[in-house]
Amino acid sequence: MSHMMHRNLRQTPRVAVSAQGMLVRDSEGRTYIDACGGAAVSSLGHGHPDILSAMHRQIDRNAYAHTAFFTTDVAEELADRLTAGAPEGLTEVYLVSGGSEAMETAMKLARQYFVETGQTGRTKFIARRQSYHGNTLGALAVGGNEWRRRHFGPLLIEVARVAPCYEYRDRLPDQTQDQYTGALLRELDEQIQEAGPHNIIAFVAEPVVGATGGAIAPTPGYFRGVRSLCDRYGILFIADEVMCGMGRTGTMYSIEQDGVSPDIITIGKGLGAGYQPIGAVLAQRALVDQLRKGSGAFQHGHTYIGHPVAAAAALAVQKVIERDDLLAAVRLRGEALRRMLQAEFGAHPNVGDIRGRGLLIALELVRDRPSKEPFDPARKLHASVRNKAMANGLMVYPMGGTIDGVRGDHILLAPPFIATDADLSEIVSRLSDSLAAALD
Repeated sequence: MSHMMHRNLRQTPRVAVSAQGMLVRDSEGRTYIDACGGAAVSSLGHGHPDILSAMHRQIDRNAYAHTAFFTTDVAEELADRLTAGAPEGLTEVYLVSGGSEAMETAMKLARQYFVETGQTGRTKFIARRQSYHGNTLGALAVGGNEWRRRHFGPLLIEVARVAPCYEYRDRLPDQTQDQYTGALLRELDEQIQEAGPHNIIAFVAEPVVGATGGAIAPTPGYFRGVRSLCDRYGILFIADEVMCGMGRTGTMYSIEQDGVSPDIITIGKGLGAGYQPIGAVLAQRALVDQLRKGSGAFQHGHTYIGHPVAAAAALAVQKVIERDDLLAAVRLRGEALRRMLQAEFGAHPNVGDIRGRGLLIALELVRDRPSKEPFDPARKLHASVRNKAMANGLMVYPMGGTIDGVRGDHILLAPPFIATDADLSEIVSRLSDSLAAALD
């Protein structure tokens, strides 16, 4: 009997014993193609020699230094690299240990900024339904993943919500794309006015919705409209790029493709590519300068922030991405994967939508394609797809509750940036077999 508390308390998962490139091997000798990067984490695949070498060098030099006393060269260089390619004005970096921690940090930084400017009445956040921003209590409160929130509602702060930018489901037949986008922005404007602009700290959104909705990209102009509204009312815009950032959608920061600069960006997952737990918050200089002029300190911190081995791993990841021109590879391979998925599933009666950016792509499953009617949630089709895929030696990231937290199923794919066309073809082939078996 295992003494570990696993995610599923009724079964012990397979034991992973080794991993190399896109393959993970278990203790019984089975291998699995990692087509989802775990949770869109392993962007460079497993066992990359450059990352392992950088970690070993750092361990030999200095494995840990508490940030109350020291900084390190690798943390400083990582911050330099992250800001060098960031959207305009994002010059300040705070290193943390993961995505949820990054969102907690962003929320506290945003609140402290307004406290130090004398706007202490700003206590509320606005976010979107069917979003995910982390599993700690603050991040869970801002997120709109109803399944994850269900047990903990009484512990969560109140957050105002607006509709996601979910064109496949929500754009009306007689609406143009611009009209749909305009309606979403009007709803946000109305929600801001209802809550009182002077009460709001920030609007929080994923540039490309990850696990909860399944690779939902925004309509053109949506985030430019969001930026304009935030500027009009003096509200901060926090872009959660924990899943969609760090090259996953074809640019280092996903929001680059929408032509706006947020006040704060949160990153994680692909930052360290799974080699160490690490995340980060990037902030506009004006925000941090306000704290420098005021209290002189950010009232926040955790034991392992700025961990030198984690920073060394993340720095090496950034260097490999640049050296091997992997952002261009993500764009090319993403287009190739979309073509393959379209060829295999484009006319499938139970695949309603194929969507995403770069190598963050999802299939939304439907019982009836013309009406977009979802499967009965009791069927748990997403779980069945996952199980059939594992039996076929394929790791994918399906979820249920795509539409409203209860109805809807999707399959998320996030293969490593190093995937070849042959790898992608094999992923699509095994996914096709797995879906057929789950639907049987």
